[in-house]
Amino acid sequence: MKALNFYSTVYQANLLAAEKRCTIRLGDKRDKYREGDLVWVTYGNRFEPRQKLFTAVIDRVVVKPLGQLTAAELAAEDPNLKSPGELAGFLERIYDRPVSLDETVSAVFFSRVLE
Repeated sequence: MKALNFYSTVYQANLLAAEKRCTIRLGDKRDKYREGDLVWVTYGNRFEPRQKLFTAVIDRVVVKPLGQLTAAELAAEDPNLKSPGELAGFLERIYDRPVSLDETVSAVFFSRVLE
């Protein structure tokens, strides 16, 4: 089973409250995540134990330049994001490198599976 893992402490509450319905990742992730895939949504730091929060289904994967993300796509990632530039700054902290608005990103939309 594949996993969508989240690091930030902000995400755990947002995920459990179903406020986060999308993750935006650098690069083209269409080969990794496909519509209809079941994934575990997990929380934790890389190379450390992670906690499974829930199972989700991948609804859609949208690939485009970061600067072309819509307000709806940004809000699905984080309701507080106001612009692609704000997301670029956030991604720079996550990936620990400069991120431009021309870079390809994947918006991976998911829905929780109730068990």
